[in-house]
Amino acid sequence: MSRSPAKPLYVDGQWFEASGQNRIAVTNPTTEEVFAYVPRGSASDADRAVAAARAAQDAWGARPQAERVAAVESLHKALEARASQLTEAVVDDVGTPHRIADKLQTQLPLAAVRDFIGAADGIEEPVRFRNSRIHRSPVGVVAAITPWNYPLLQTIGKVVPALLSGSTVVLKPSEVAPLVPYVLAEAIHEAGLPPGVFNMVSGVGPEIGAALAGHPDVDMVSFTGSTAGGRAVAAAAARGIKRVALELGGKSAAIALPDADLERAVKATVSSCLLNSGQTCLAISRLLVPRERYAEAVELAAAIAARFTPGNPRESATKQGPLVSATQRDRVRGFIDRAVADGAAIATGGAAVPDGLDRGYFVRPTVIADADPGSEIAQEEVFGPVLVVLPYEGVDDAVRIANGTPYGLSGAVWGPDEDSAVSVARRLRSGQVDVNGGAFNSAAPFGGMKLSGTGREFGRLGLEEYYEVQSLQL
Repeated sequence: MSRSPAKPLYVDGQWFEASGQNRIAVTNPTTEEVFAYVPRGSASDADRAVAAARAAQDAWGARPQAERVAAVESLHKALEARASQLTEAVVDDVGTPHRIADKLQTQLPLAAVRDFIGAADGIEEPVRFRNSRIHRSPVGVVAAITPWNYPLLQTIGKVVPALLSGSTVVLKPSEVAPLVPYVLAEAIHEAGLPPGVFNMVSGVGPEIGAALAGHPDVDMVSFTGSTAGGRAVAAAAARGIKRVALELGGKSAAIALPDADLERAVKATVSSCLLNSGQTCLAISRLLVPRERYAEAVELAAAIAARFTPGNPRESATKQGPLVSATQRDRVRGFIDRAVADGAAIATGGAAVPDGLDRGYFVRPTVIADADPGSEIAQEEVFGPVLVVLPYEGVDDAVRIANGTPYGLSGAVWGPDEDSAVSVARRLRSGQVDVNGGAFNSAAPFGGMKLSGTGREFGRLGLEEYYEVQSLQL
């Protein structure tokens, strides 16, 4: 069914129709039915949005910080009032199971807004250093290019700190799952932000994303997506020497140390890998275990993963929904088929269509054994429900394997105590590491090393990304 006609674009405080007539169909990944449309904006639409943001920036940046904080407080209230609507949109748009969608796709972003408000306290106060006084000012016009897998959280991570800093925003949401950002835009409109402070143009990356990244009136580009996409954004932004923040791919590893609670480590790793059907940038998709416990770990992982039966995300018992699109489903199945062709073994799952799910973009939760650490399946981001279990010969070997990919976004270490686990965690080249099951913290800086990106999101450091720093020598 079609839930709604094409939604317009949001620019300069009002909704308006895109310059062209082209539309993007929004497909429910569970039913494969088109249920909404959004405009396919053009470069001229992006120009109009940037012009509005540029015209609004000086006045917004000049407002007292307390007024900007109050505006974000109003936004938070407007989002809270739409919590159920946001969750429903994620279930339809992304396929996240309803219970998980409410917790991770709605409540966590709302908590992140509160964390940003807390991080803003005192951040604009001048700081004296010897004969200098250090001031912060807004970076200017921000182009925020966001992904489909966590459409509200990743958008909050860019839009809210930009607004708090006194910067203005042009948001380009993912064309794959664009409906949640429309709810956000409605909340921003209700919150009463001045015209032009927030603008949104839907469309495809090579058109809108490229136009924004290379636009001469954009001062900063914040992008979350694939490493290939990040390269393209960085190249376009480099021509204008713009500030760039990139949150890209990952191939994160969990290391279970010899004396760790193996069952607990395996259970947590499988859950991390399969969360949101594996469509999570910081998913732990490699499990490294001592060779003498390898067979036990593979058996445990297979048994746990097999409980994540795919199904309708609206059914309360479902722990794994579909992948977001046919393209993503086929990509993940291709990784599994090639892994088998390379000599790996399927401990559970595989590329076959899940039983009883001929409709929808479903992939079986899959555990792969006997893969070479240098093989494609152990090196490249699959972005699907696929875990690779790898043996190691000692702690140094485990660290070498964990660090032995081009990525460095996340990781985990499981040990008999915190000190022993932390000593290994500090050797990992990744932006964040979970120690003995430490939970995600939306007030802590989030970002990667190596091909996983540059800059940080969330918390105080994430807010600082949106300021310029000026020194006055007195």
